[in-house]
Amino acid sequence: MNRTDRLYAIVEELRAVAPRPRSARWLADRFEVSVRTVERDISALQQSGTPIYAEPGRTGGYCLDKAHTMPPVNLTPGEAVAMALALRHLEATPFRAEGRSALRKLVAAMREEDTHEARELATRVHLLGEGPVPPKPHVLGIRRVLRIRYTDRQGTATRREIEPLGYVGKPSHWYLVAWCRLRREIRAFRTDRITSFSVLAEVPPPRKLRPEDLDIPYGDVEQLTLAG
Repeated sequence: MNRTDRLYAIVEELRAVAPRPRSARWLADRFEVSVRTVERDISALQQSGTPIYAEPGRTGGYCLDKAHTMPPVNLTPGEAVAMALALRHLEATPFRAEGRSALRKLVAAMREEDTHEARELATRVHLLGEGPVPPKPHVLGIRRVLRIRYTDRQGTATRREIEPLGYVGKPSHWYLVAWCRLRREIRAFRTDRITSFSVLAEVPPPRKLRPEDLDIPYGDVEQLTLAG
């Protein structure tokens, strides 16, 4: 059992028996680690805000304040990125720091592989200009080839197959940056002009979105982060 899984398991064990305590020795035997490892794990959980306290005495141990906890929150990578985007609305409010702290705690509670995927997805999301971005597009996070019907600014409709590379959010619109197989080059598609789309089974070949592909002549482009 890796450390992340063990931390989850310790919290669940303490929640199951709360308000009764579990000793460090009992937890060490249960998870087949040393008492010192359990003590380090408990300290890490306490520092992250988990309400665990030590009850002294011969029958004491570690207790979880069950009234102030809830079951584990397992966000999907897409949900984590959506929350990071939603917190942009707090940037100009007195709750900016609290929002960032909440995001850090939620990301820390995710499974390691989901956290890695969420951070990778966040690197593909870029924000341009000041002010809140509109709701995230439905195509956010899709990594397969898309078949879309797109209407350009002149009202001309085309059907295309595209390979998603990244996303740019402005205060007024979202753009999907993708390799367009019709034009054989990288194009930016305004997502509200994608009138329909279907997800194909094909996984596109690896293709990096280079900084020069986002060399937008007006405004600075900021990459989304889950660091809070």
